Amino acid sequence: MSLEKLVPKLIRASLDEDYREVRSLSMRVIRRLKESHPKIAEEIADALSEHGIGASTKRAVGISDSPVDMETLQSLCKVEEPIDIDYPIFSPRVNELVKNFIREREESKKLFSVGLTPPTSLLLYGQPGVGKTELAKYLSGILNLNLITLDLASAISSYLGKTGQNLKKVLDYAKSSPSILLLDEFDAVAKRRDDMSDLGELKRIVNVLLKELEDWPPNTVVIAATNHPDLLDTAIWRRFDRAIEIGLPEQEERIRILTNQLEDKIFDKVSKSFVTLIAEMTKGLSGADLCKLVERTKRKAIIYDINVMDALIKELVDFKGCDSVEFNKKFCRLAKTHMKVSIRKLAEWLDKSPSAIQYYLKEKGEEVNG
Repeated sequence: MSLEKLVPKLIRASLDEDYREVRSLSMRVIRRLKESHPKIAEEIADALSEHGIGASTKRAVGISDSPVDMETLQSLCKVEEPIDIDYPIFSPRVNELVKNFIREREESKKLFSVGLTPPTSLLLYGQPGVGKTELAKYLSGILNLNLITLDLASAISSYLGKTGQNLKKVLDYAKSSPSILLLDEFDAVAKRRDDMSDLGELKRIVNVLLKELEDWPPNTVVIAATNHPDLLDTAIWRRFDRAIEIGLPEQEERIRILTNQLEDKIFDKVSKSFVTLIAEMTKGLSGADLCKLVERTKRKAIIYDINVMDALIKELVDFKGCDSVEFNKKFCRLAKTHMKVSIRKLAEWLDKSPSAIQYYLKEKGEEVNG
């Protein structure tokens, strides 16, 4: 049986948790890869070996079992192997800061040789959906470091009363081998110590964090991500090598995100002028919002067998929850500017009458020939 035919069978067996079949199919894969890709074959064999003795298969690639809460026996963090993903789309300023951080990490030996240490910490802040977590995943892949993720908001709600103890376990685990530790929802524990509404334990945790960040080992990176930088203790900011604000995507970034998301062989190619129109109409949306908008658009286009541009306009109105006169006026004006589209097409897109479209355009002094 060819490797191409083995892969879907292996996936089905894995999803069904049929481990006997998984092992059998994996052995076939090993035999197919032994000559052409010996390292991959060996990695699969190591995973089978670890699973055979009841251990986590991640031990085969040097990932030890993650710490658990002693009472609930639940894992305190998620550990992922590094994977290569596309670099998220950010502003030029953020790109430069990230580029410098990577360069300094890659030139660690050069820095050590003159008595300097490479950067070991990043504080990422910005609104939800701007790419903070994606950046951590990208750095994990580019630096070839395992990614350890701890959602601090969940840790507090789940382990109230033991937060400090469990947090220390995760910090010690992250420091035990080269890795990236992502502290998500960082403001959940790193709040200002003068916040009178806070619990006493959380104030003590801030002191623990300050000490840990100060002594963080150079072979490991800690990344903190927050949507609420204003809540952070002032001393926390000084402990990070670099604080990077990731803002909402500007016009050029929105165009690039939409272009990337809309490039799909299943659909007809979308014009640059149309993408520019949508980019202008989506000001204030995050990168994650734009990806979600396009995903919903593709589903609508497939299910109802309609043009992807038509589907995107309909989804845009629903997504922004904005079928107001001002929205329609702006859309009609921009569509006329960027695409020279007819009144009939505008009426179809917005599900309005031609007379309504003429009214929207007259308000802006536009030509109304359609």
